[in-house]
Amino acid sequence: MARIAEDLLLLLLDNGAAQPGLEPGRLQPLLAGAVLLDLAYDCRVRPALPDEPVPADRLVVLTGPPPLDPVVRPALALLQEAPMTAGVAISKLRKHTEDRVLDQLLRTGQIHQISLSHNRIRRNSYAWPLASRTRVDRVRAALLAALFDGQRPDPVTAAIVSLLHAVQGLGAVLSLNDRGWQWVVNQASEIASGTWVDDEKMADVNLAVTTAAVRAALA
Repeated sequence: MARIAEDLLLLLLDNGAAQPGLEPGRLQPLLAGAVLLDLAYDCRVRPALPDEPVPADRLVVLTGPPPLDPVVRPALALLQEAPMTAGVAISKLRKHTEDRVLDQLLRTGQIHQISLSHNRIRRNSYAWPLASRTRVDRVRAALLAALFDGQRPDPVTAAIVSLLHAVQGLGAVLSLNDRGWQWVVNQASEIASGTWVDDEKMADVNLAVTTAAVRAALA
C-alpha cells in the first residue's frame, strides 16, 4: 500500500477547493518522492552502501515479493532497470504519479471526482472531495501531535513532514502566524533529521536514510 503517498495527497486535498494545495511543479516531484519512501518503508529500496559496487548516491532494489499496489509497482519496476539517484527516479516518475495516486484513492472510494471544466484542447480540471474524513483526520491529528505536542511521530508521519518541509509545502496543510511558523519549521527540521528513528527497527532505519536522499533531490 502506498500509504505515505496516499496520506500526503489526502492532506493536500483537504481544503475548500478539494484540489491539491501545491502547484504541479512542487506537487509532482513531492508525490514521486513519497512513492519512493513507500518502497523504502517496505524495505524494497535503499541507498547503496559504501562496500557495494554501485555509487553511494544510487538507489538499489532489495529482494521481496512483487508489490500488488498499482501506485508503487511502476516505481519499483523503474529502479529494477538499473540503480539510479533519487533525483533521476523522481524526474522519471513525476509525470504520472499524481494520477496513479488519485486513481487509487478513487478506486478505493476515499475520494470523489467532480469535473470543473470540459476542454478538448487543454486538460480538464477536477476537484476531488473526500468521501470520508476518518482517514485524513487521523493523518492530520498525527501531524499536529508531532509538530505541536512534541510527540514522537510514527514513520509515515515523519516521512510526510520531511517531504513537505523539503519543498516548503507545510503551508499547504497548515495556516499559522509568524510565531507559529517558526515553531513548525524548527520542529519539522528536527523530524527531518531523523530523531524519530527506532534504531532497532530496520524499516525505520531504511526509511530514514532513503528520506535523506529524497529530500536532497527535492531541495
